[in-house]
Amino acid sequence: MSSLRAFEVKGLPEIKEGASLGELIAARAEIEPGDVLVIAQKIVSKAEGRLRRLPSVIPGAEARKLAAVLGKEPALVELILEESKEVLRAERRALIVETHHGFVCANAGVDSSNVPDDDTVCLLPEDPDASARRIRGEIGKTIGVVIGDSFGRAWRLGQTEVAIGCVGLQPLDDWRGRADAHGRELEATLIAVADEAAAAADLVRGKDSGVPVVVLRGLDRFVTPEDGPGATALRRPRSEDLFR
Repeated sequence: MSSLRAFEVKGLPEIKEGASLGELIAARAEIEPGDVLVIAQKIVSKAEGRLRRLPSVIPGAEARKLAAVLGKEPALVELILEESKEVLRAERRALIVETHHGFVCANAGVDSSNVPDDDTVCLLPEDPDASARRIRGEIGKTIGVVIGDSFGRAWRLGQTEVAIGCVGLQPLDDWRGRADAHGRELEATLIAVADEAAAAADLVRGKDSGVPVVVLRGLDRFVTPEDGPGATALRRPRSEDLFR
């Protein structure tokens, strides 16, 4: 019978720009081949220098206009626009965008939680799949690495962790064409393994716990020696997007 266990990685220091996350994690966790590391986006961004101070940002005309409509700080809106490929919705104090990565999310992932001071915000990594590859390379084992972040969902209340980057992990498990328990052929079942791993890890750490890394054990059937397609494979093609 399959089982899944999750372990917090405790004792990590405050992450500074240039930190080797793989080495820091490996020094504090017993990592076995086949494990999956789920790492909070925030510390990846910090290690990659993706913090911005709002007083240094000069908002343009579009940012000032949107800020007035939404009741947001103009400098924050400017950063959101810089991180966005397209603005999809701007109403009810919400700015829903498609980022340059292709993520559809609120505020382009620009976030002010768990950062040094009130005038600083954190941006998403420029290439989260590349970030995951670098971290696995620093650890040097056949493991999966998932970089997770909190996203809202179009159909449901609440946020859940999703994979914005991954490596060494089969991100999707395609059951289409297989039979269910009663022998009926499945036509639409495509399991988001990387997203479910990110969500499972989030259940064992609190947002205020200061524990940004979780080891999942029991997903080795999805772990691959190859890098794999990354979290890019989880993005729905625009041609299949029924909301646009």
